[in-house]
Amino acid sequence: MEEKLHSGNTFLFFDKAYIAEFVYGGIDGAITTFAVVAGAVGADMGVSVIIILGFANLLADGFSMSVGAFFSTKADRDSYDKHKNLEYWEIENLREREIQEIKEIYEKKGFKGDLLDQVVSVIIADKDVWVDTMMKEELEMVKDSKTPFMTAFITFVSFVIIGLIPLLSYLIALSFNLNQDHLFLLSCISTAIGLTLVGYLKSIVTEKNWITGILETVLLGGLAAFLAYFVGNILVKIF
Repeated sequence: MEEKLHSGNTFLFFDKAYIAEFVYGGIDGAITTFAVVAGAVGADMGVSVIIILGFANLLADGFSMSVGAFFSTKADRDSYDKHKNLEYWEIENLREREIQEIKEIYEKKGFKGDLLDQVVSVIIADKDVWVDTMMKEELEMVKDSKTPFMTAFITFVSFVIIGLIPLLSYLIALSFNLNQDHLFLLSCISTAIGLTLVGYLKSIVTEKNWITGILETVLLGGLAAFLAYFVGNILVKIF
């Protein structure tokens, strides 16, 4: 079962390259929305107000986070392209120095004598290979395959989908005019389940034990909710 989930370039239903964006977008969405719900409950606000505040948080914070992800990814790609163009310029204008740098790189790897000369000759025979080698070995830069748009999209979608979970019990209760006595408890349970899923995915990204990943994520969400509930409860008594 585990091998099927991880096979190929996809995990579940999306590209594995974007698991990190899905995870951190989902964590942020669930925790911040749950904190809004907890704070509103602590302030003894009505169901409709909780839903309004929750959706306002979902859309505003989700968009803000996706914009940040977009520009962060774009900045990394722009930086890579800038340095790559500079390497092409240096090869054209400072050729001997760049050849010496390639030689020094492979000397440190243990290449010597004729073998070193052959390796250097093969690399400098192709400008693209030469530049790629300099980017990886000298600058330690590798171009990220993730695009700014898709990074932002996955972050926003994850934020909204996982962030919607704390609001589900309130939406259902309002839509079907159900008893509202235990809505916050149901929100806590559903949010814990959502954070458990995201925590498991986080363990894949961080390569940690999955139990540790789940516990960290759920406890963090619980702490955020506790603080929000406490603040909401105190403020409503003051004002």
